[in-house]
Amino acid sequence: MNNAQRMTKAPSLISPSFDSSFSDKVLTWFDEHGRKHLPWQQGITPYRVWISEIMLQQTQVATVIPYFQTFMERFPVVSDLANAEQDDVLHLWSGLGYYSRARNLHKAAQMVINQFDGEFPRSVEQLMELPGIGQSTAGAIASISMGIQAPILDGNVKRVLARYNAVPGWPGKSSVAKELWAIADELMPKERVADYTQVMMDLGAMICTRTKPSCMLCPLEQDCEAHRRGEETLYPGSKPKKDKPERSVRMLMVVNKHGEVLLEKRPATGIWGGLWSFPEIQVDDELETEAGRITKLELNGYEEWDSFRHTFSHYHLDIVPVKAFVENTSAVNDGDRWHWFQPDVPSELGLAAPVSKLLKKIKQSL
Repeated sequence: MNNAQRMTKAPSLISPSFDSSFSDKVLTWFDEHGRKHLPWQQGITPYRVWISEIMLQQTQVATVIPYFQTFMERFPVVSDLANAEQDDVLHLWSGLGYYSRARNLHKAAQMVINQFDGEFPRSVEQLMELPGIGQSTAGAIASISMGIQAPILDGNVKRVLARYNAVPGWPGKSSVAKELWAIADELMPKERVADYTQVMMDLGAMICTRTKPSCMLCPLEQDCEAHRRGEETLYPGSKPKKDKPERSVRMLMVVNKHGEVLLEKRPATGIWGGLWSFPEIQVDDELETEAGRITKLELNGYEEWDSFRHTFSHYHLDIVPVKAFVENTSAVNDGDRWHWFQPDVPSELGLAAPVSKLLKKIKQSL
């Protein structure tokens, strides 16, 4: 039995008095106040919903809109995405972060074409077989684009349900998540499932916000247990805090006599997987010796720039940029691993955010 089946079979945790009144109230609010004009709400298809849901993970709506529009222009249907080069996909993802999302999109599109004859599967369980699609994303695709009665539990919905029912604990804990899934399943109506899914996300994003929720504007105000207690901001429980570790690295920005900059393609997995970046050297390593070992190039002078910090979800990376100069570039001839990049010529390479930032600075310095 998979997780989706286990969760939907959990015992009822909702008072009978809540039954249809919950969905009735939020759907009435949706009709008057809900979001209906976002780009992915137009011409709804499983593909468009899927792309938007993946982009919206860990990313705000305002940030996603231009990325979504550009992505749809380049890859209007799933076959276009499946047939694209991974570099093209990563290039359009540059700046959104969490690049494994883009790699999984590419793999999943190919699976849809090769294993499902180009059609998205019409069940939560089969959708979850696609890379990068969890139960909540599968529920969103199924309910919004297929009218299937499938609950979701993204960050916004977790917050609404945890407050409404005063569910204690951090939702990342399995027991808390199981309870919230049971509640989400219990409250899911049989009708207007697409609108219901959208309004639950809207309430969390627009009304039941993390800090300073607008309870007086909420259709659930009278029945919300956290609000009744005056403890809205205590729910959901916070993730246990851990100090983020720190790492330091030197990014070697090798510039040749033509003003081209050397980029290295990172491994397919890990941080910035599959993106193009600068060769990295540990801060404690001897610069010229290590640079020669990595790039097979002999430096002809270098200058160190001011360091800056880039923060990931699980650690801080302190980057020390080093601009180095070379004369002979013939030692670098592996096009799959190395690329001489022209900062003044638009490129469709997938670049990590700090690399894009530094390339702009290099362009200004040349």
